[in-house]
Amino acid sequence: MSDYNPPRDPPVILHEDHEILIVNKQSGLLSVPGRGPDKADCLIERLRGAFPTVLLVHRLDMDTSGVMVFALTPHAQRNLSGQFEARRVKKTYYARVAGQVVGKTGTIELPLIVDWPNRPLQKVDHEHGRPARTDWRVVRASDDETRIRLYPLTGRSHQLRVHMREIGHPILGDPLYAKGSAAAYPRLMLHAESLRVKHPDSDMQMSFSAKVPF
Repeated sequence: MSDYNPPRDPPVILHEDHEILIVNKQSGLLSVPGRGPDKADCLIERLRGAFPTVLLVHRLDMDTSGVMVFALTPHAQRNLSGQFEARRVKKTYYARVAGQVVGKTGTIELPLIVDWPNRPLQKVDHEHGRPARTDWRVVRASDDETRIRLYPLTGRSHQLRVHMREIGHPILGDPLYAKGSAAAYPRLMLHAESLRVKHPDSDMQMSFSAKVPF
């Protein structure tokens, strides 16, 4: 990220109320500040001007776009963080991956751990890795690429990116895990399409989505 040049468009607000804020994050924008003053520009800082009490609940990778939920009160942050930790939040991602994925649905269960000499890369480690599970469903496949929906049951760092690479279908445009022609795309073809949570105040199930931009 030495040449960090985030998009200048203002954040797209999908929903706001007294407790939560739902935003469609752009690809190329950090969720939170990175290391160094050149990486201070990020989604949460852009939101802070209009929402001074905004609090982080979860993150999306810089290169991933899509739905993020933020808290506007400490109560909402505790409640939402608990939902994520208990795996009660339903997340759906949409991706374009290299090659033709065989079958219509499936599950990937491969434990992940940080690849310390090559941070921020993650890797599969069956002895020391943390459990990670991703369900998938093919939307449309051709000879050279597949459009697919991904349903992470866990929330490990780079989980979807590593899981798809490990089964031979790296996400197109991935600067870390794709190689050759699969990496030669203008952005990472991964989008957080929808998110379902319980509202911290009313306990009602709420679903939010953002149109796939690719």
